Amino acid sequence: MTAVLEKREAAAAEEEEERLLMEGMAVLDFDMLCSTVAMQAQKGTWGKLNESNEDEEEAILFKNNENGGGVFRMWEGELIYDCFDHRQIALQSTCCPCYRFGRNMKRAGFGSCFLQGFFYLILLVIALSNLLAFIITRRRWFLYLAIAFTLSVGTYVGFYRSQIKKKFNIKGSDSSLDDCVYHLICPCCTLSQVGPL
Repeated sequence: MTAVLEKREAAAAEEEEERLLMEGMAVLDFDMLCSTVAMQAQKGTWGKLNESNEDEEEAILFKNNENGGGVFRMWEGELIYDCFDHRQIALQSTCCPCYRFGRNMKRAGFGSCFLQGFFYLILLVIALSNLLAFIITRRRWFLYLAIAFTLSVGTYVGFYRSQIKKKFNIKGSDSSLDDCVYHLICPCCTLSQVGPL
């Protein structure tokens, strides 16, 4: 009797897990469908949806990105509020931003998680050690190096944020300079916003 109940519970749990997985896939598929339809309808390319091949679709996507086209697929909210939507990602971004940045780049297709995270870590360590050296020795050139490497971190991470916006057709009024400034002012919130891709 107990074995039968355990089998029923296991089957019910498995069905529930499969249902949740399919629900998540449906949301992702619907999001991609909506963005594709909106992009192609925006430039009058609806008729090409069924008959175009991959190269033509990429050309259409690139053309839409060039002209400022796009749809709000993600990042609809404000920078600060988006990081409260996914607490685990926000915690990772706060405690270990190098790891979160590497994961974001890997998921977006911009290289290895380890290499991207390691390069980000190296820039941060150099900036912080120069700042510490300035505090200890009071030599200005350590301060200048700390500022230079801090700006390098913001530029590096902001560049990839801009690339993610282009790749996933995320429409917004933010320029590349704004992306760099966001990473300098609030890097944890910015990494959290990119995280749910």
